[in-house]
Amino acid sequence: MEAFLVSTGIVALAEVGDKTQLLAFVLAARFRRPWPIILGILAATLANHAAAGALGTWITSLMSPLTLRWVLGLSFIGMAIWTLIPDKIDADAAPKSHNGVFVTTLVAFFLAEMGDKTQIATVALAAQYQALFAVVAGTTLGMLIANVPAVLLGDRIATRMPTRLVHAVAAAIFAVLGVATLLGAAEAIGL
Repeated sequence: MEAFLVSTGIVALAEVGDKTQLLAFVLAARFRRPWPIILGILAATLANHAAAGALGTWITSLMSPLTLRWVLGLSFIGMAIWTLIPDKIDADAAPKSHNGVFVTTLVAFFLAEMGDKTQIATVALAAQYQALFAVVAGTTLGMLIANVPAVLLGDRIATRMPTRLVHAVAAAIFAVLGVATLLGAAEAIGL
């Protein structure tokens, strides 16, 4: 349950102001059909985060537990720093497609999520908790918590959201996870 809750919370916070959330705003403004956009976001996130979670779980088989702790601890601290850097997206970023709103959203969101901080966080969380289903379910729910209101309420919430504060909270959580993981690694070698 911890893997699910931590994954949900971290990704929901990290997603605020992220390029994929900005893409959700753009798609909502362009198409004005929220349900196919939401379903496209759900499908893209499930596919993307399932692959990322599987990668994270696989990585644990390649490293010793001590090496994995150091890598994860440093990765979480790196995520804390990255979270503080605001993302930007062009207003014309949503692709023009004749494939319909769902397919356009699915493809655009899947591609935008590649290498994104929430995808990298999914890899790290899956490696940390070694609970693929719980992490993917949590990160997907976190994405929906952040993006469904963006699609449904659009500009009404974009200007009222305290993005810097939310990013600071997410960065603090990543930093705490990183430090805790590094302290466990240091303890394991007797430091």
